[in-house]
Amino acid sequence: MIDFFSSLWGDATNLVDAWSDFYWFTFLKYLFKITAAFLVTLPLALEREYYSRSLGLRTFPLVAVASCGYVLIAESFLGGDTPDARARIMQGLMTGIGFIGGGAILKKGKDEIIGTATAVSLWSTGTVGAAIAFNRFEIGVLVAGLNFVALRILSPIKEEIDEDSYTDDADNGKKNNYEDGDS
Repeated sequence: MIDFFSSLWGDATNLVDAWSDFYWFTFLKYLFKITAAFLVTLPLALEREYYSRSLGLRTFPLVAVASCGYVLIAESFLGGDTPDARARIMQGLMTGIGFIGGGAILKKGKDEIIGTATAVSLWSTGTVGAAIAFNRFEIGVLVAGLNFVALRILSPIKEEIDEDSYTDDADNGKKNNYEDGDS
């Protein structure tokens, strides 16, 4: 019986020693930032999901969380104190998220392209996560807020303009397709 408790004590001591290398303050700081990236982009995600867009409730917060996470990881081993290191981090994020967003753009019909606003919104959501990771919460909140405003308030205006935009008689009354096309 004593051997059992001695072994249990030894296992507990080893577990505490293993966790003593765990940086709790850093963990809590990262938890706060990643949760903030998630929460700041949630209204944008809900807007996209509500209007049944191709990307929505899960995608937007996950892009922000991943962007935040990549910046935090990169800064932890690159020592992101130099502008060059931060520029490389941002370049990689911008390219990668742009690639993902490109998948949201579709050609519909002969002259109509849809998904561009969703793609750009996804791209700017990466900015939100990166800004929060770089301790620029004000930039993250502003970008997310303006993105939401552009989609929520400007979309009905755009749809009204699209309905009213017809060409002159020379084009046989066909509707113009000069718009962004994101529906």
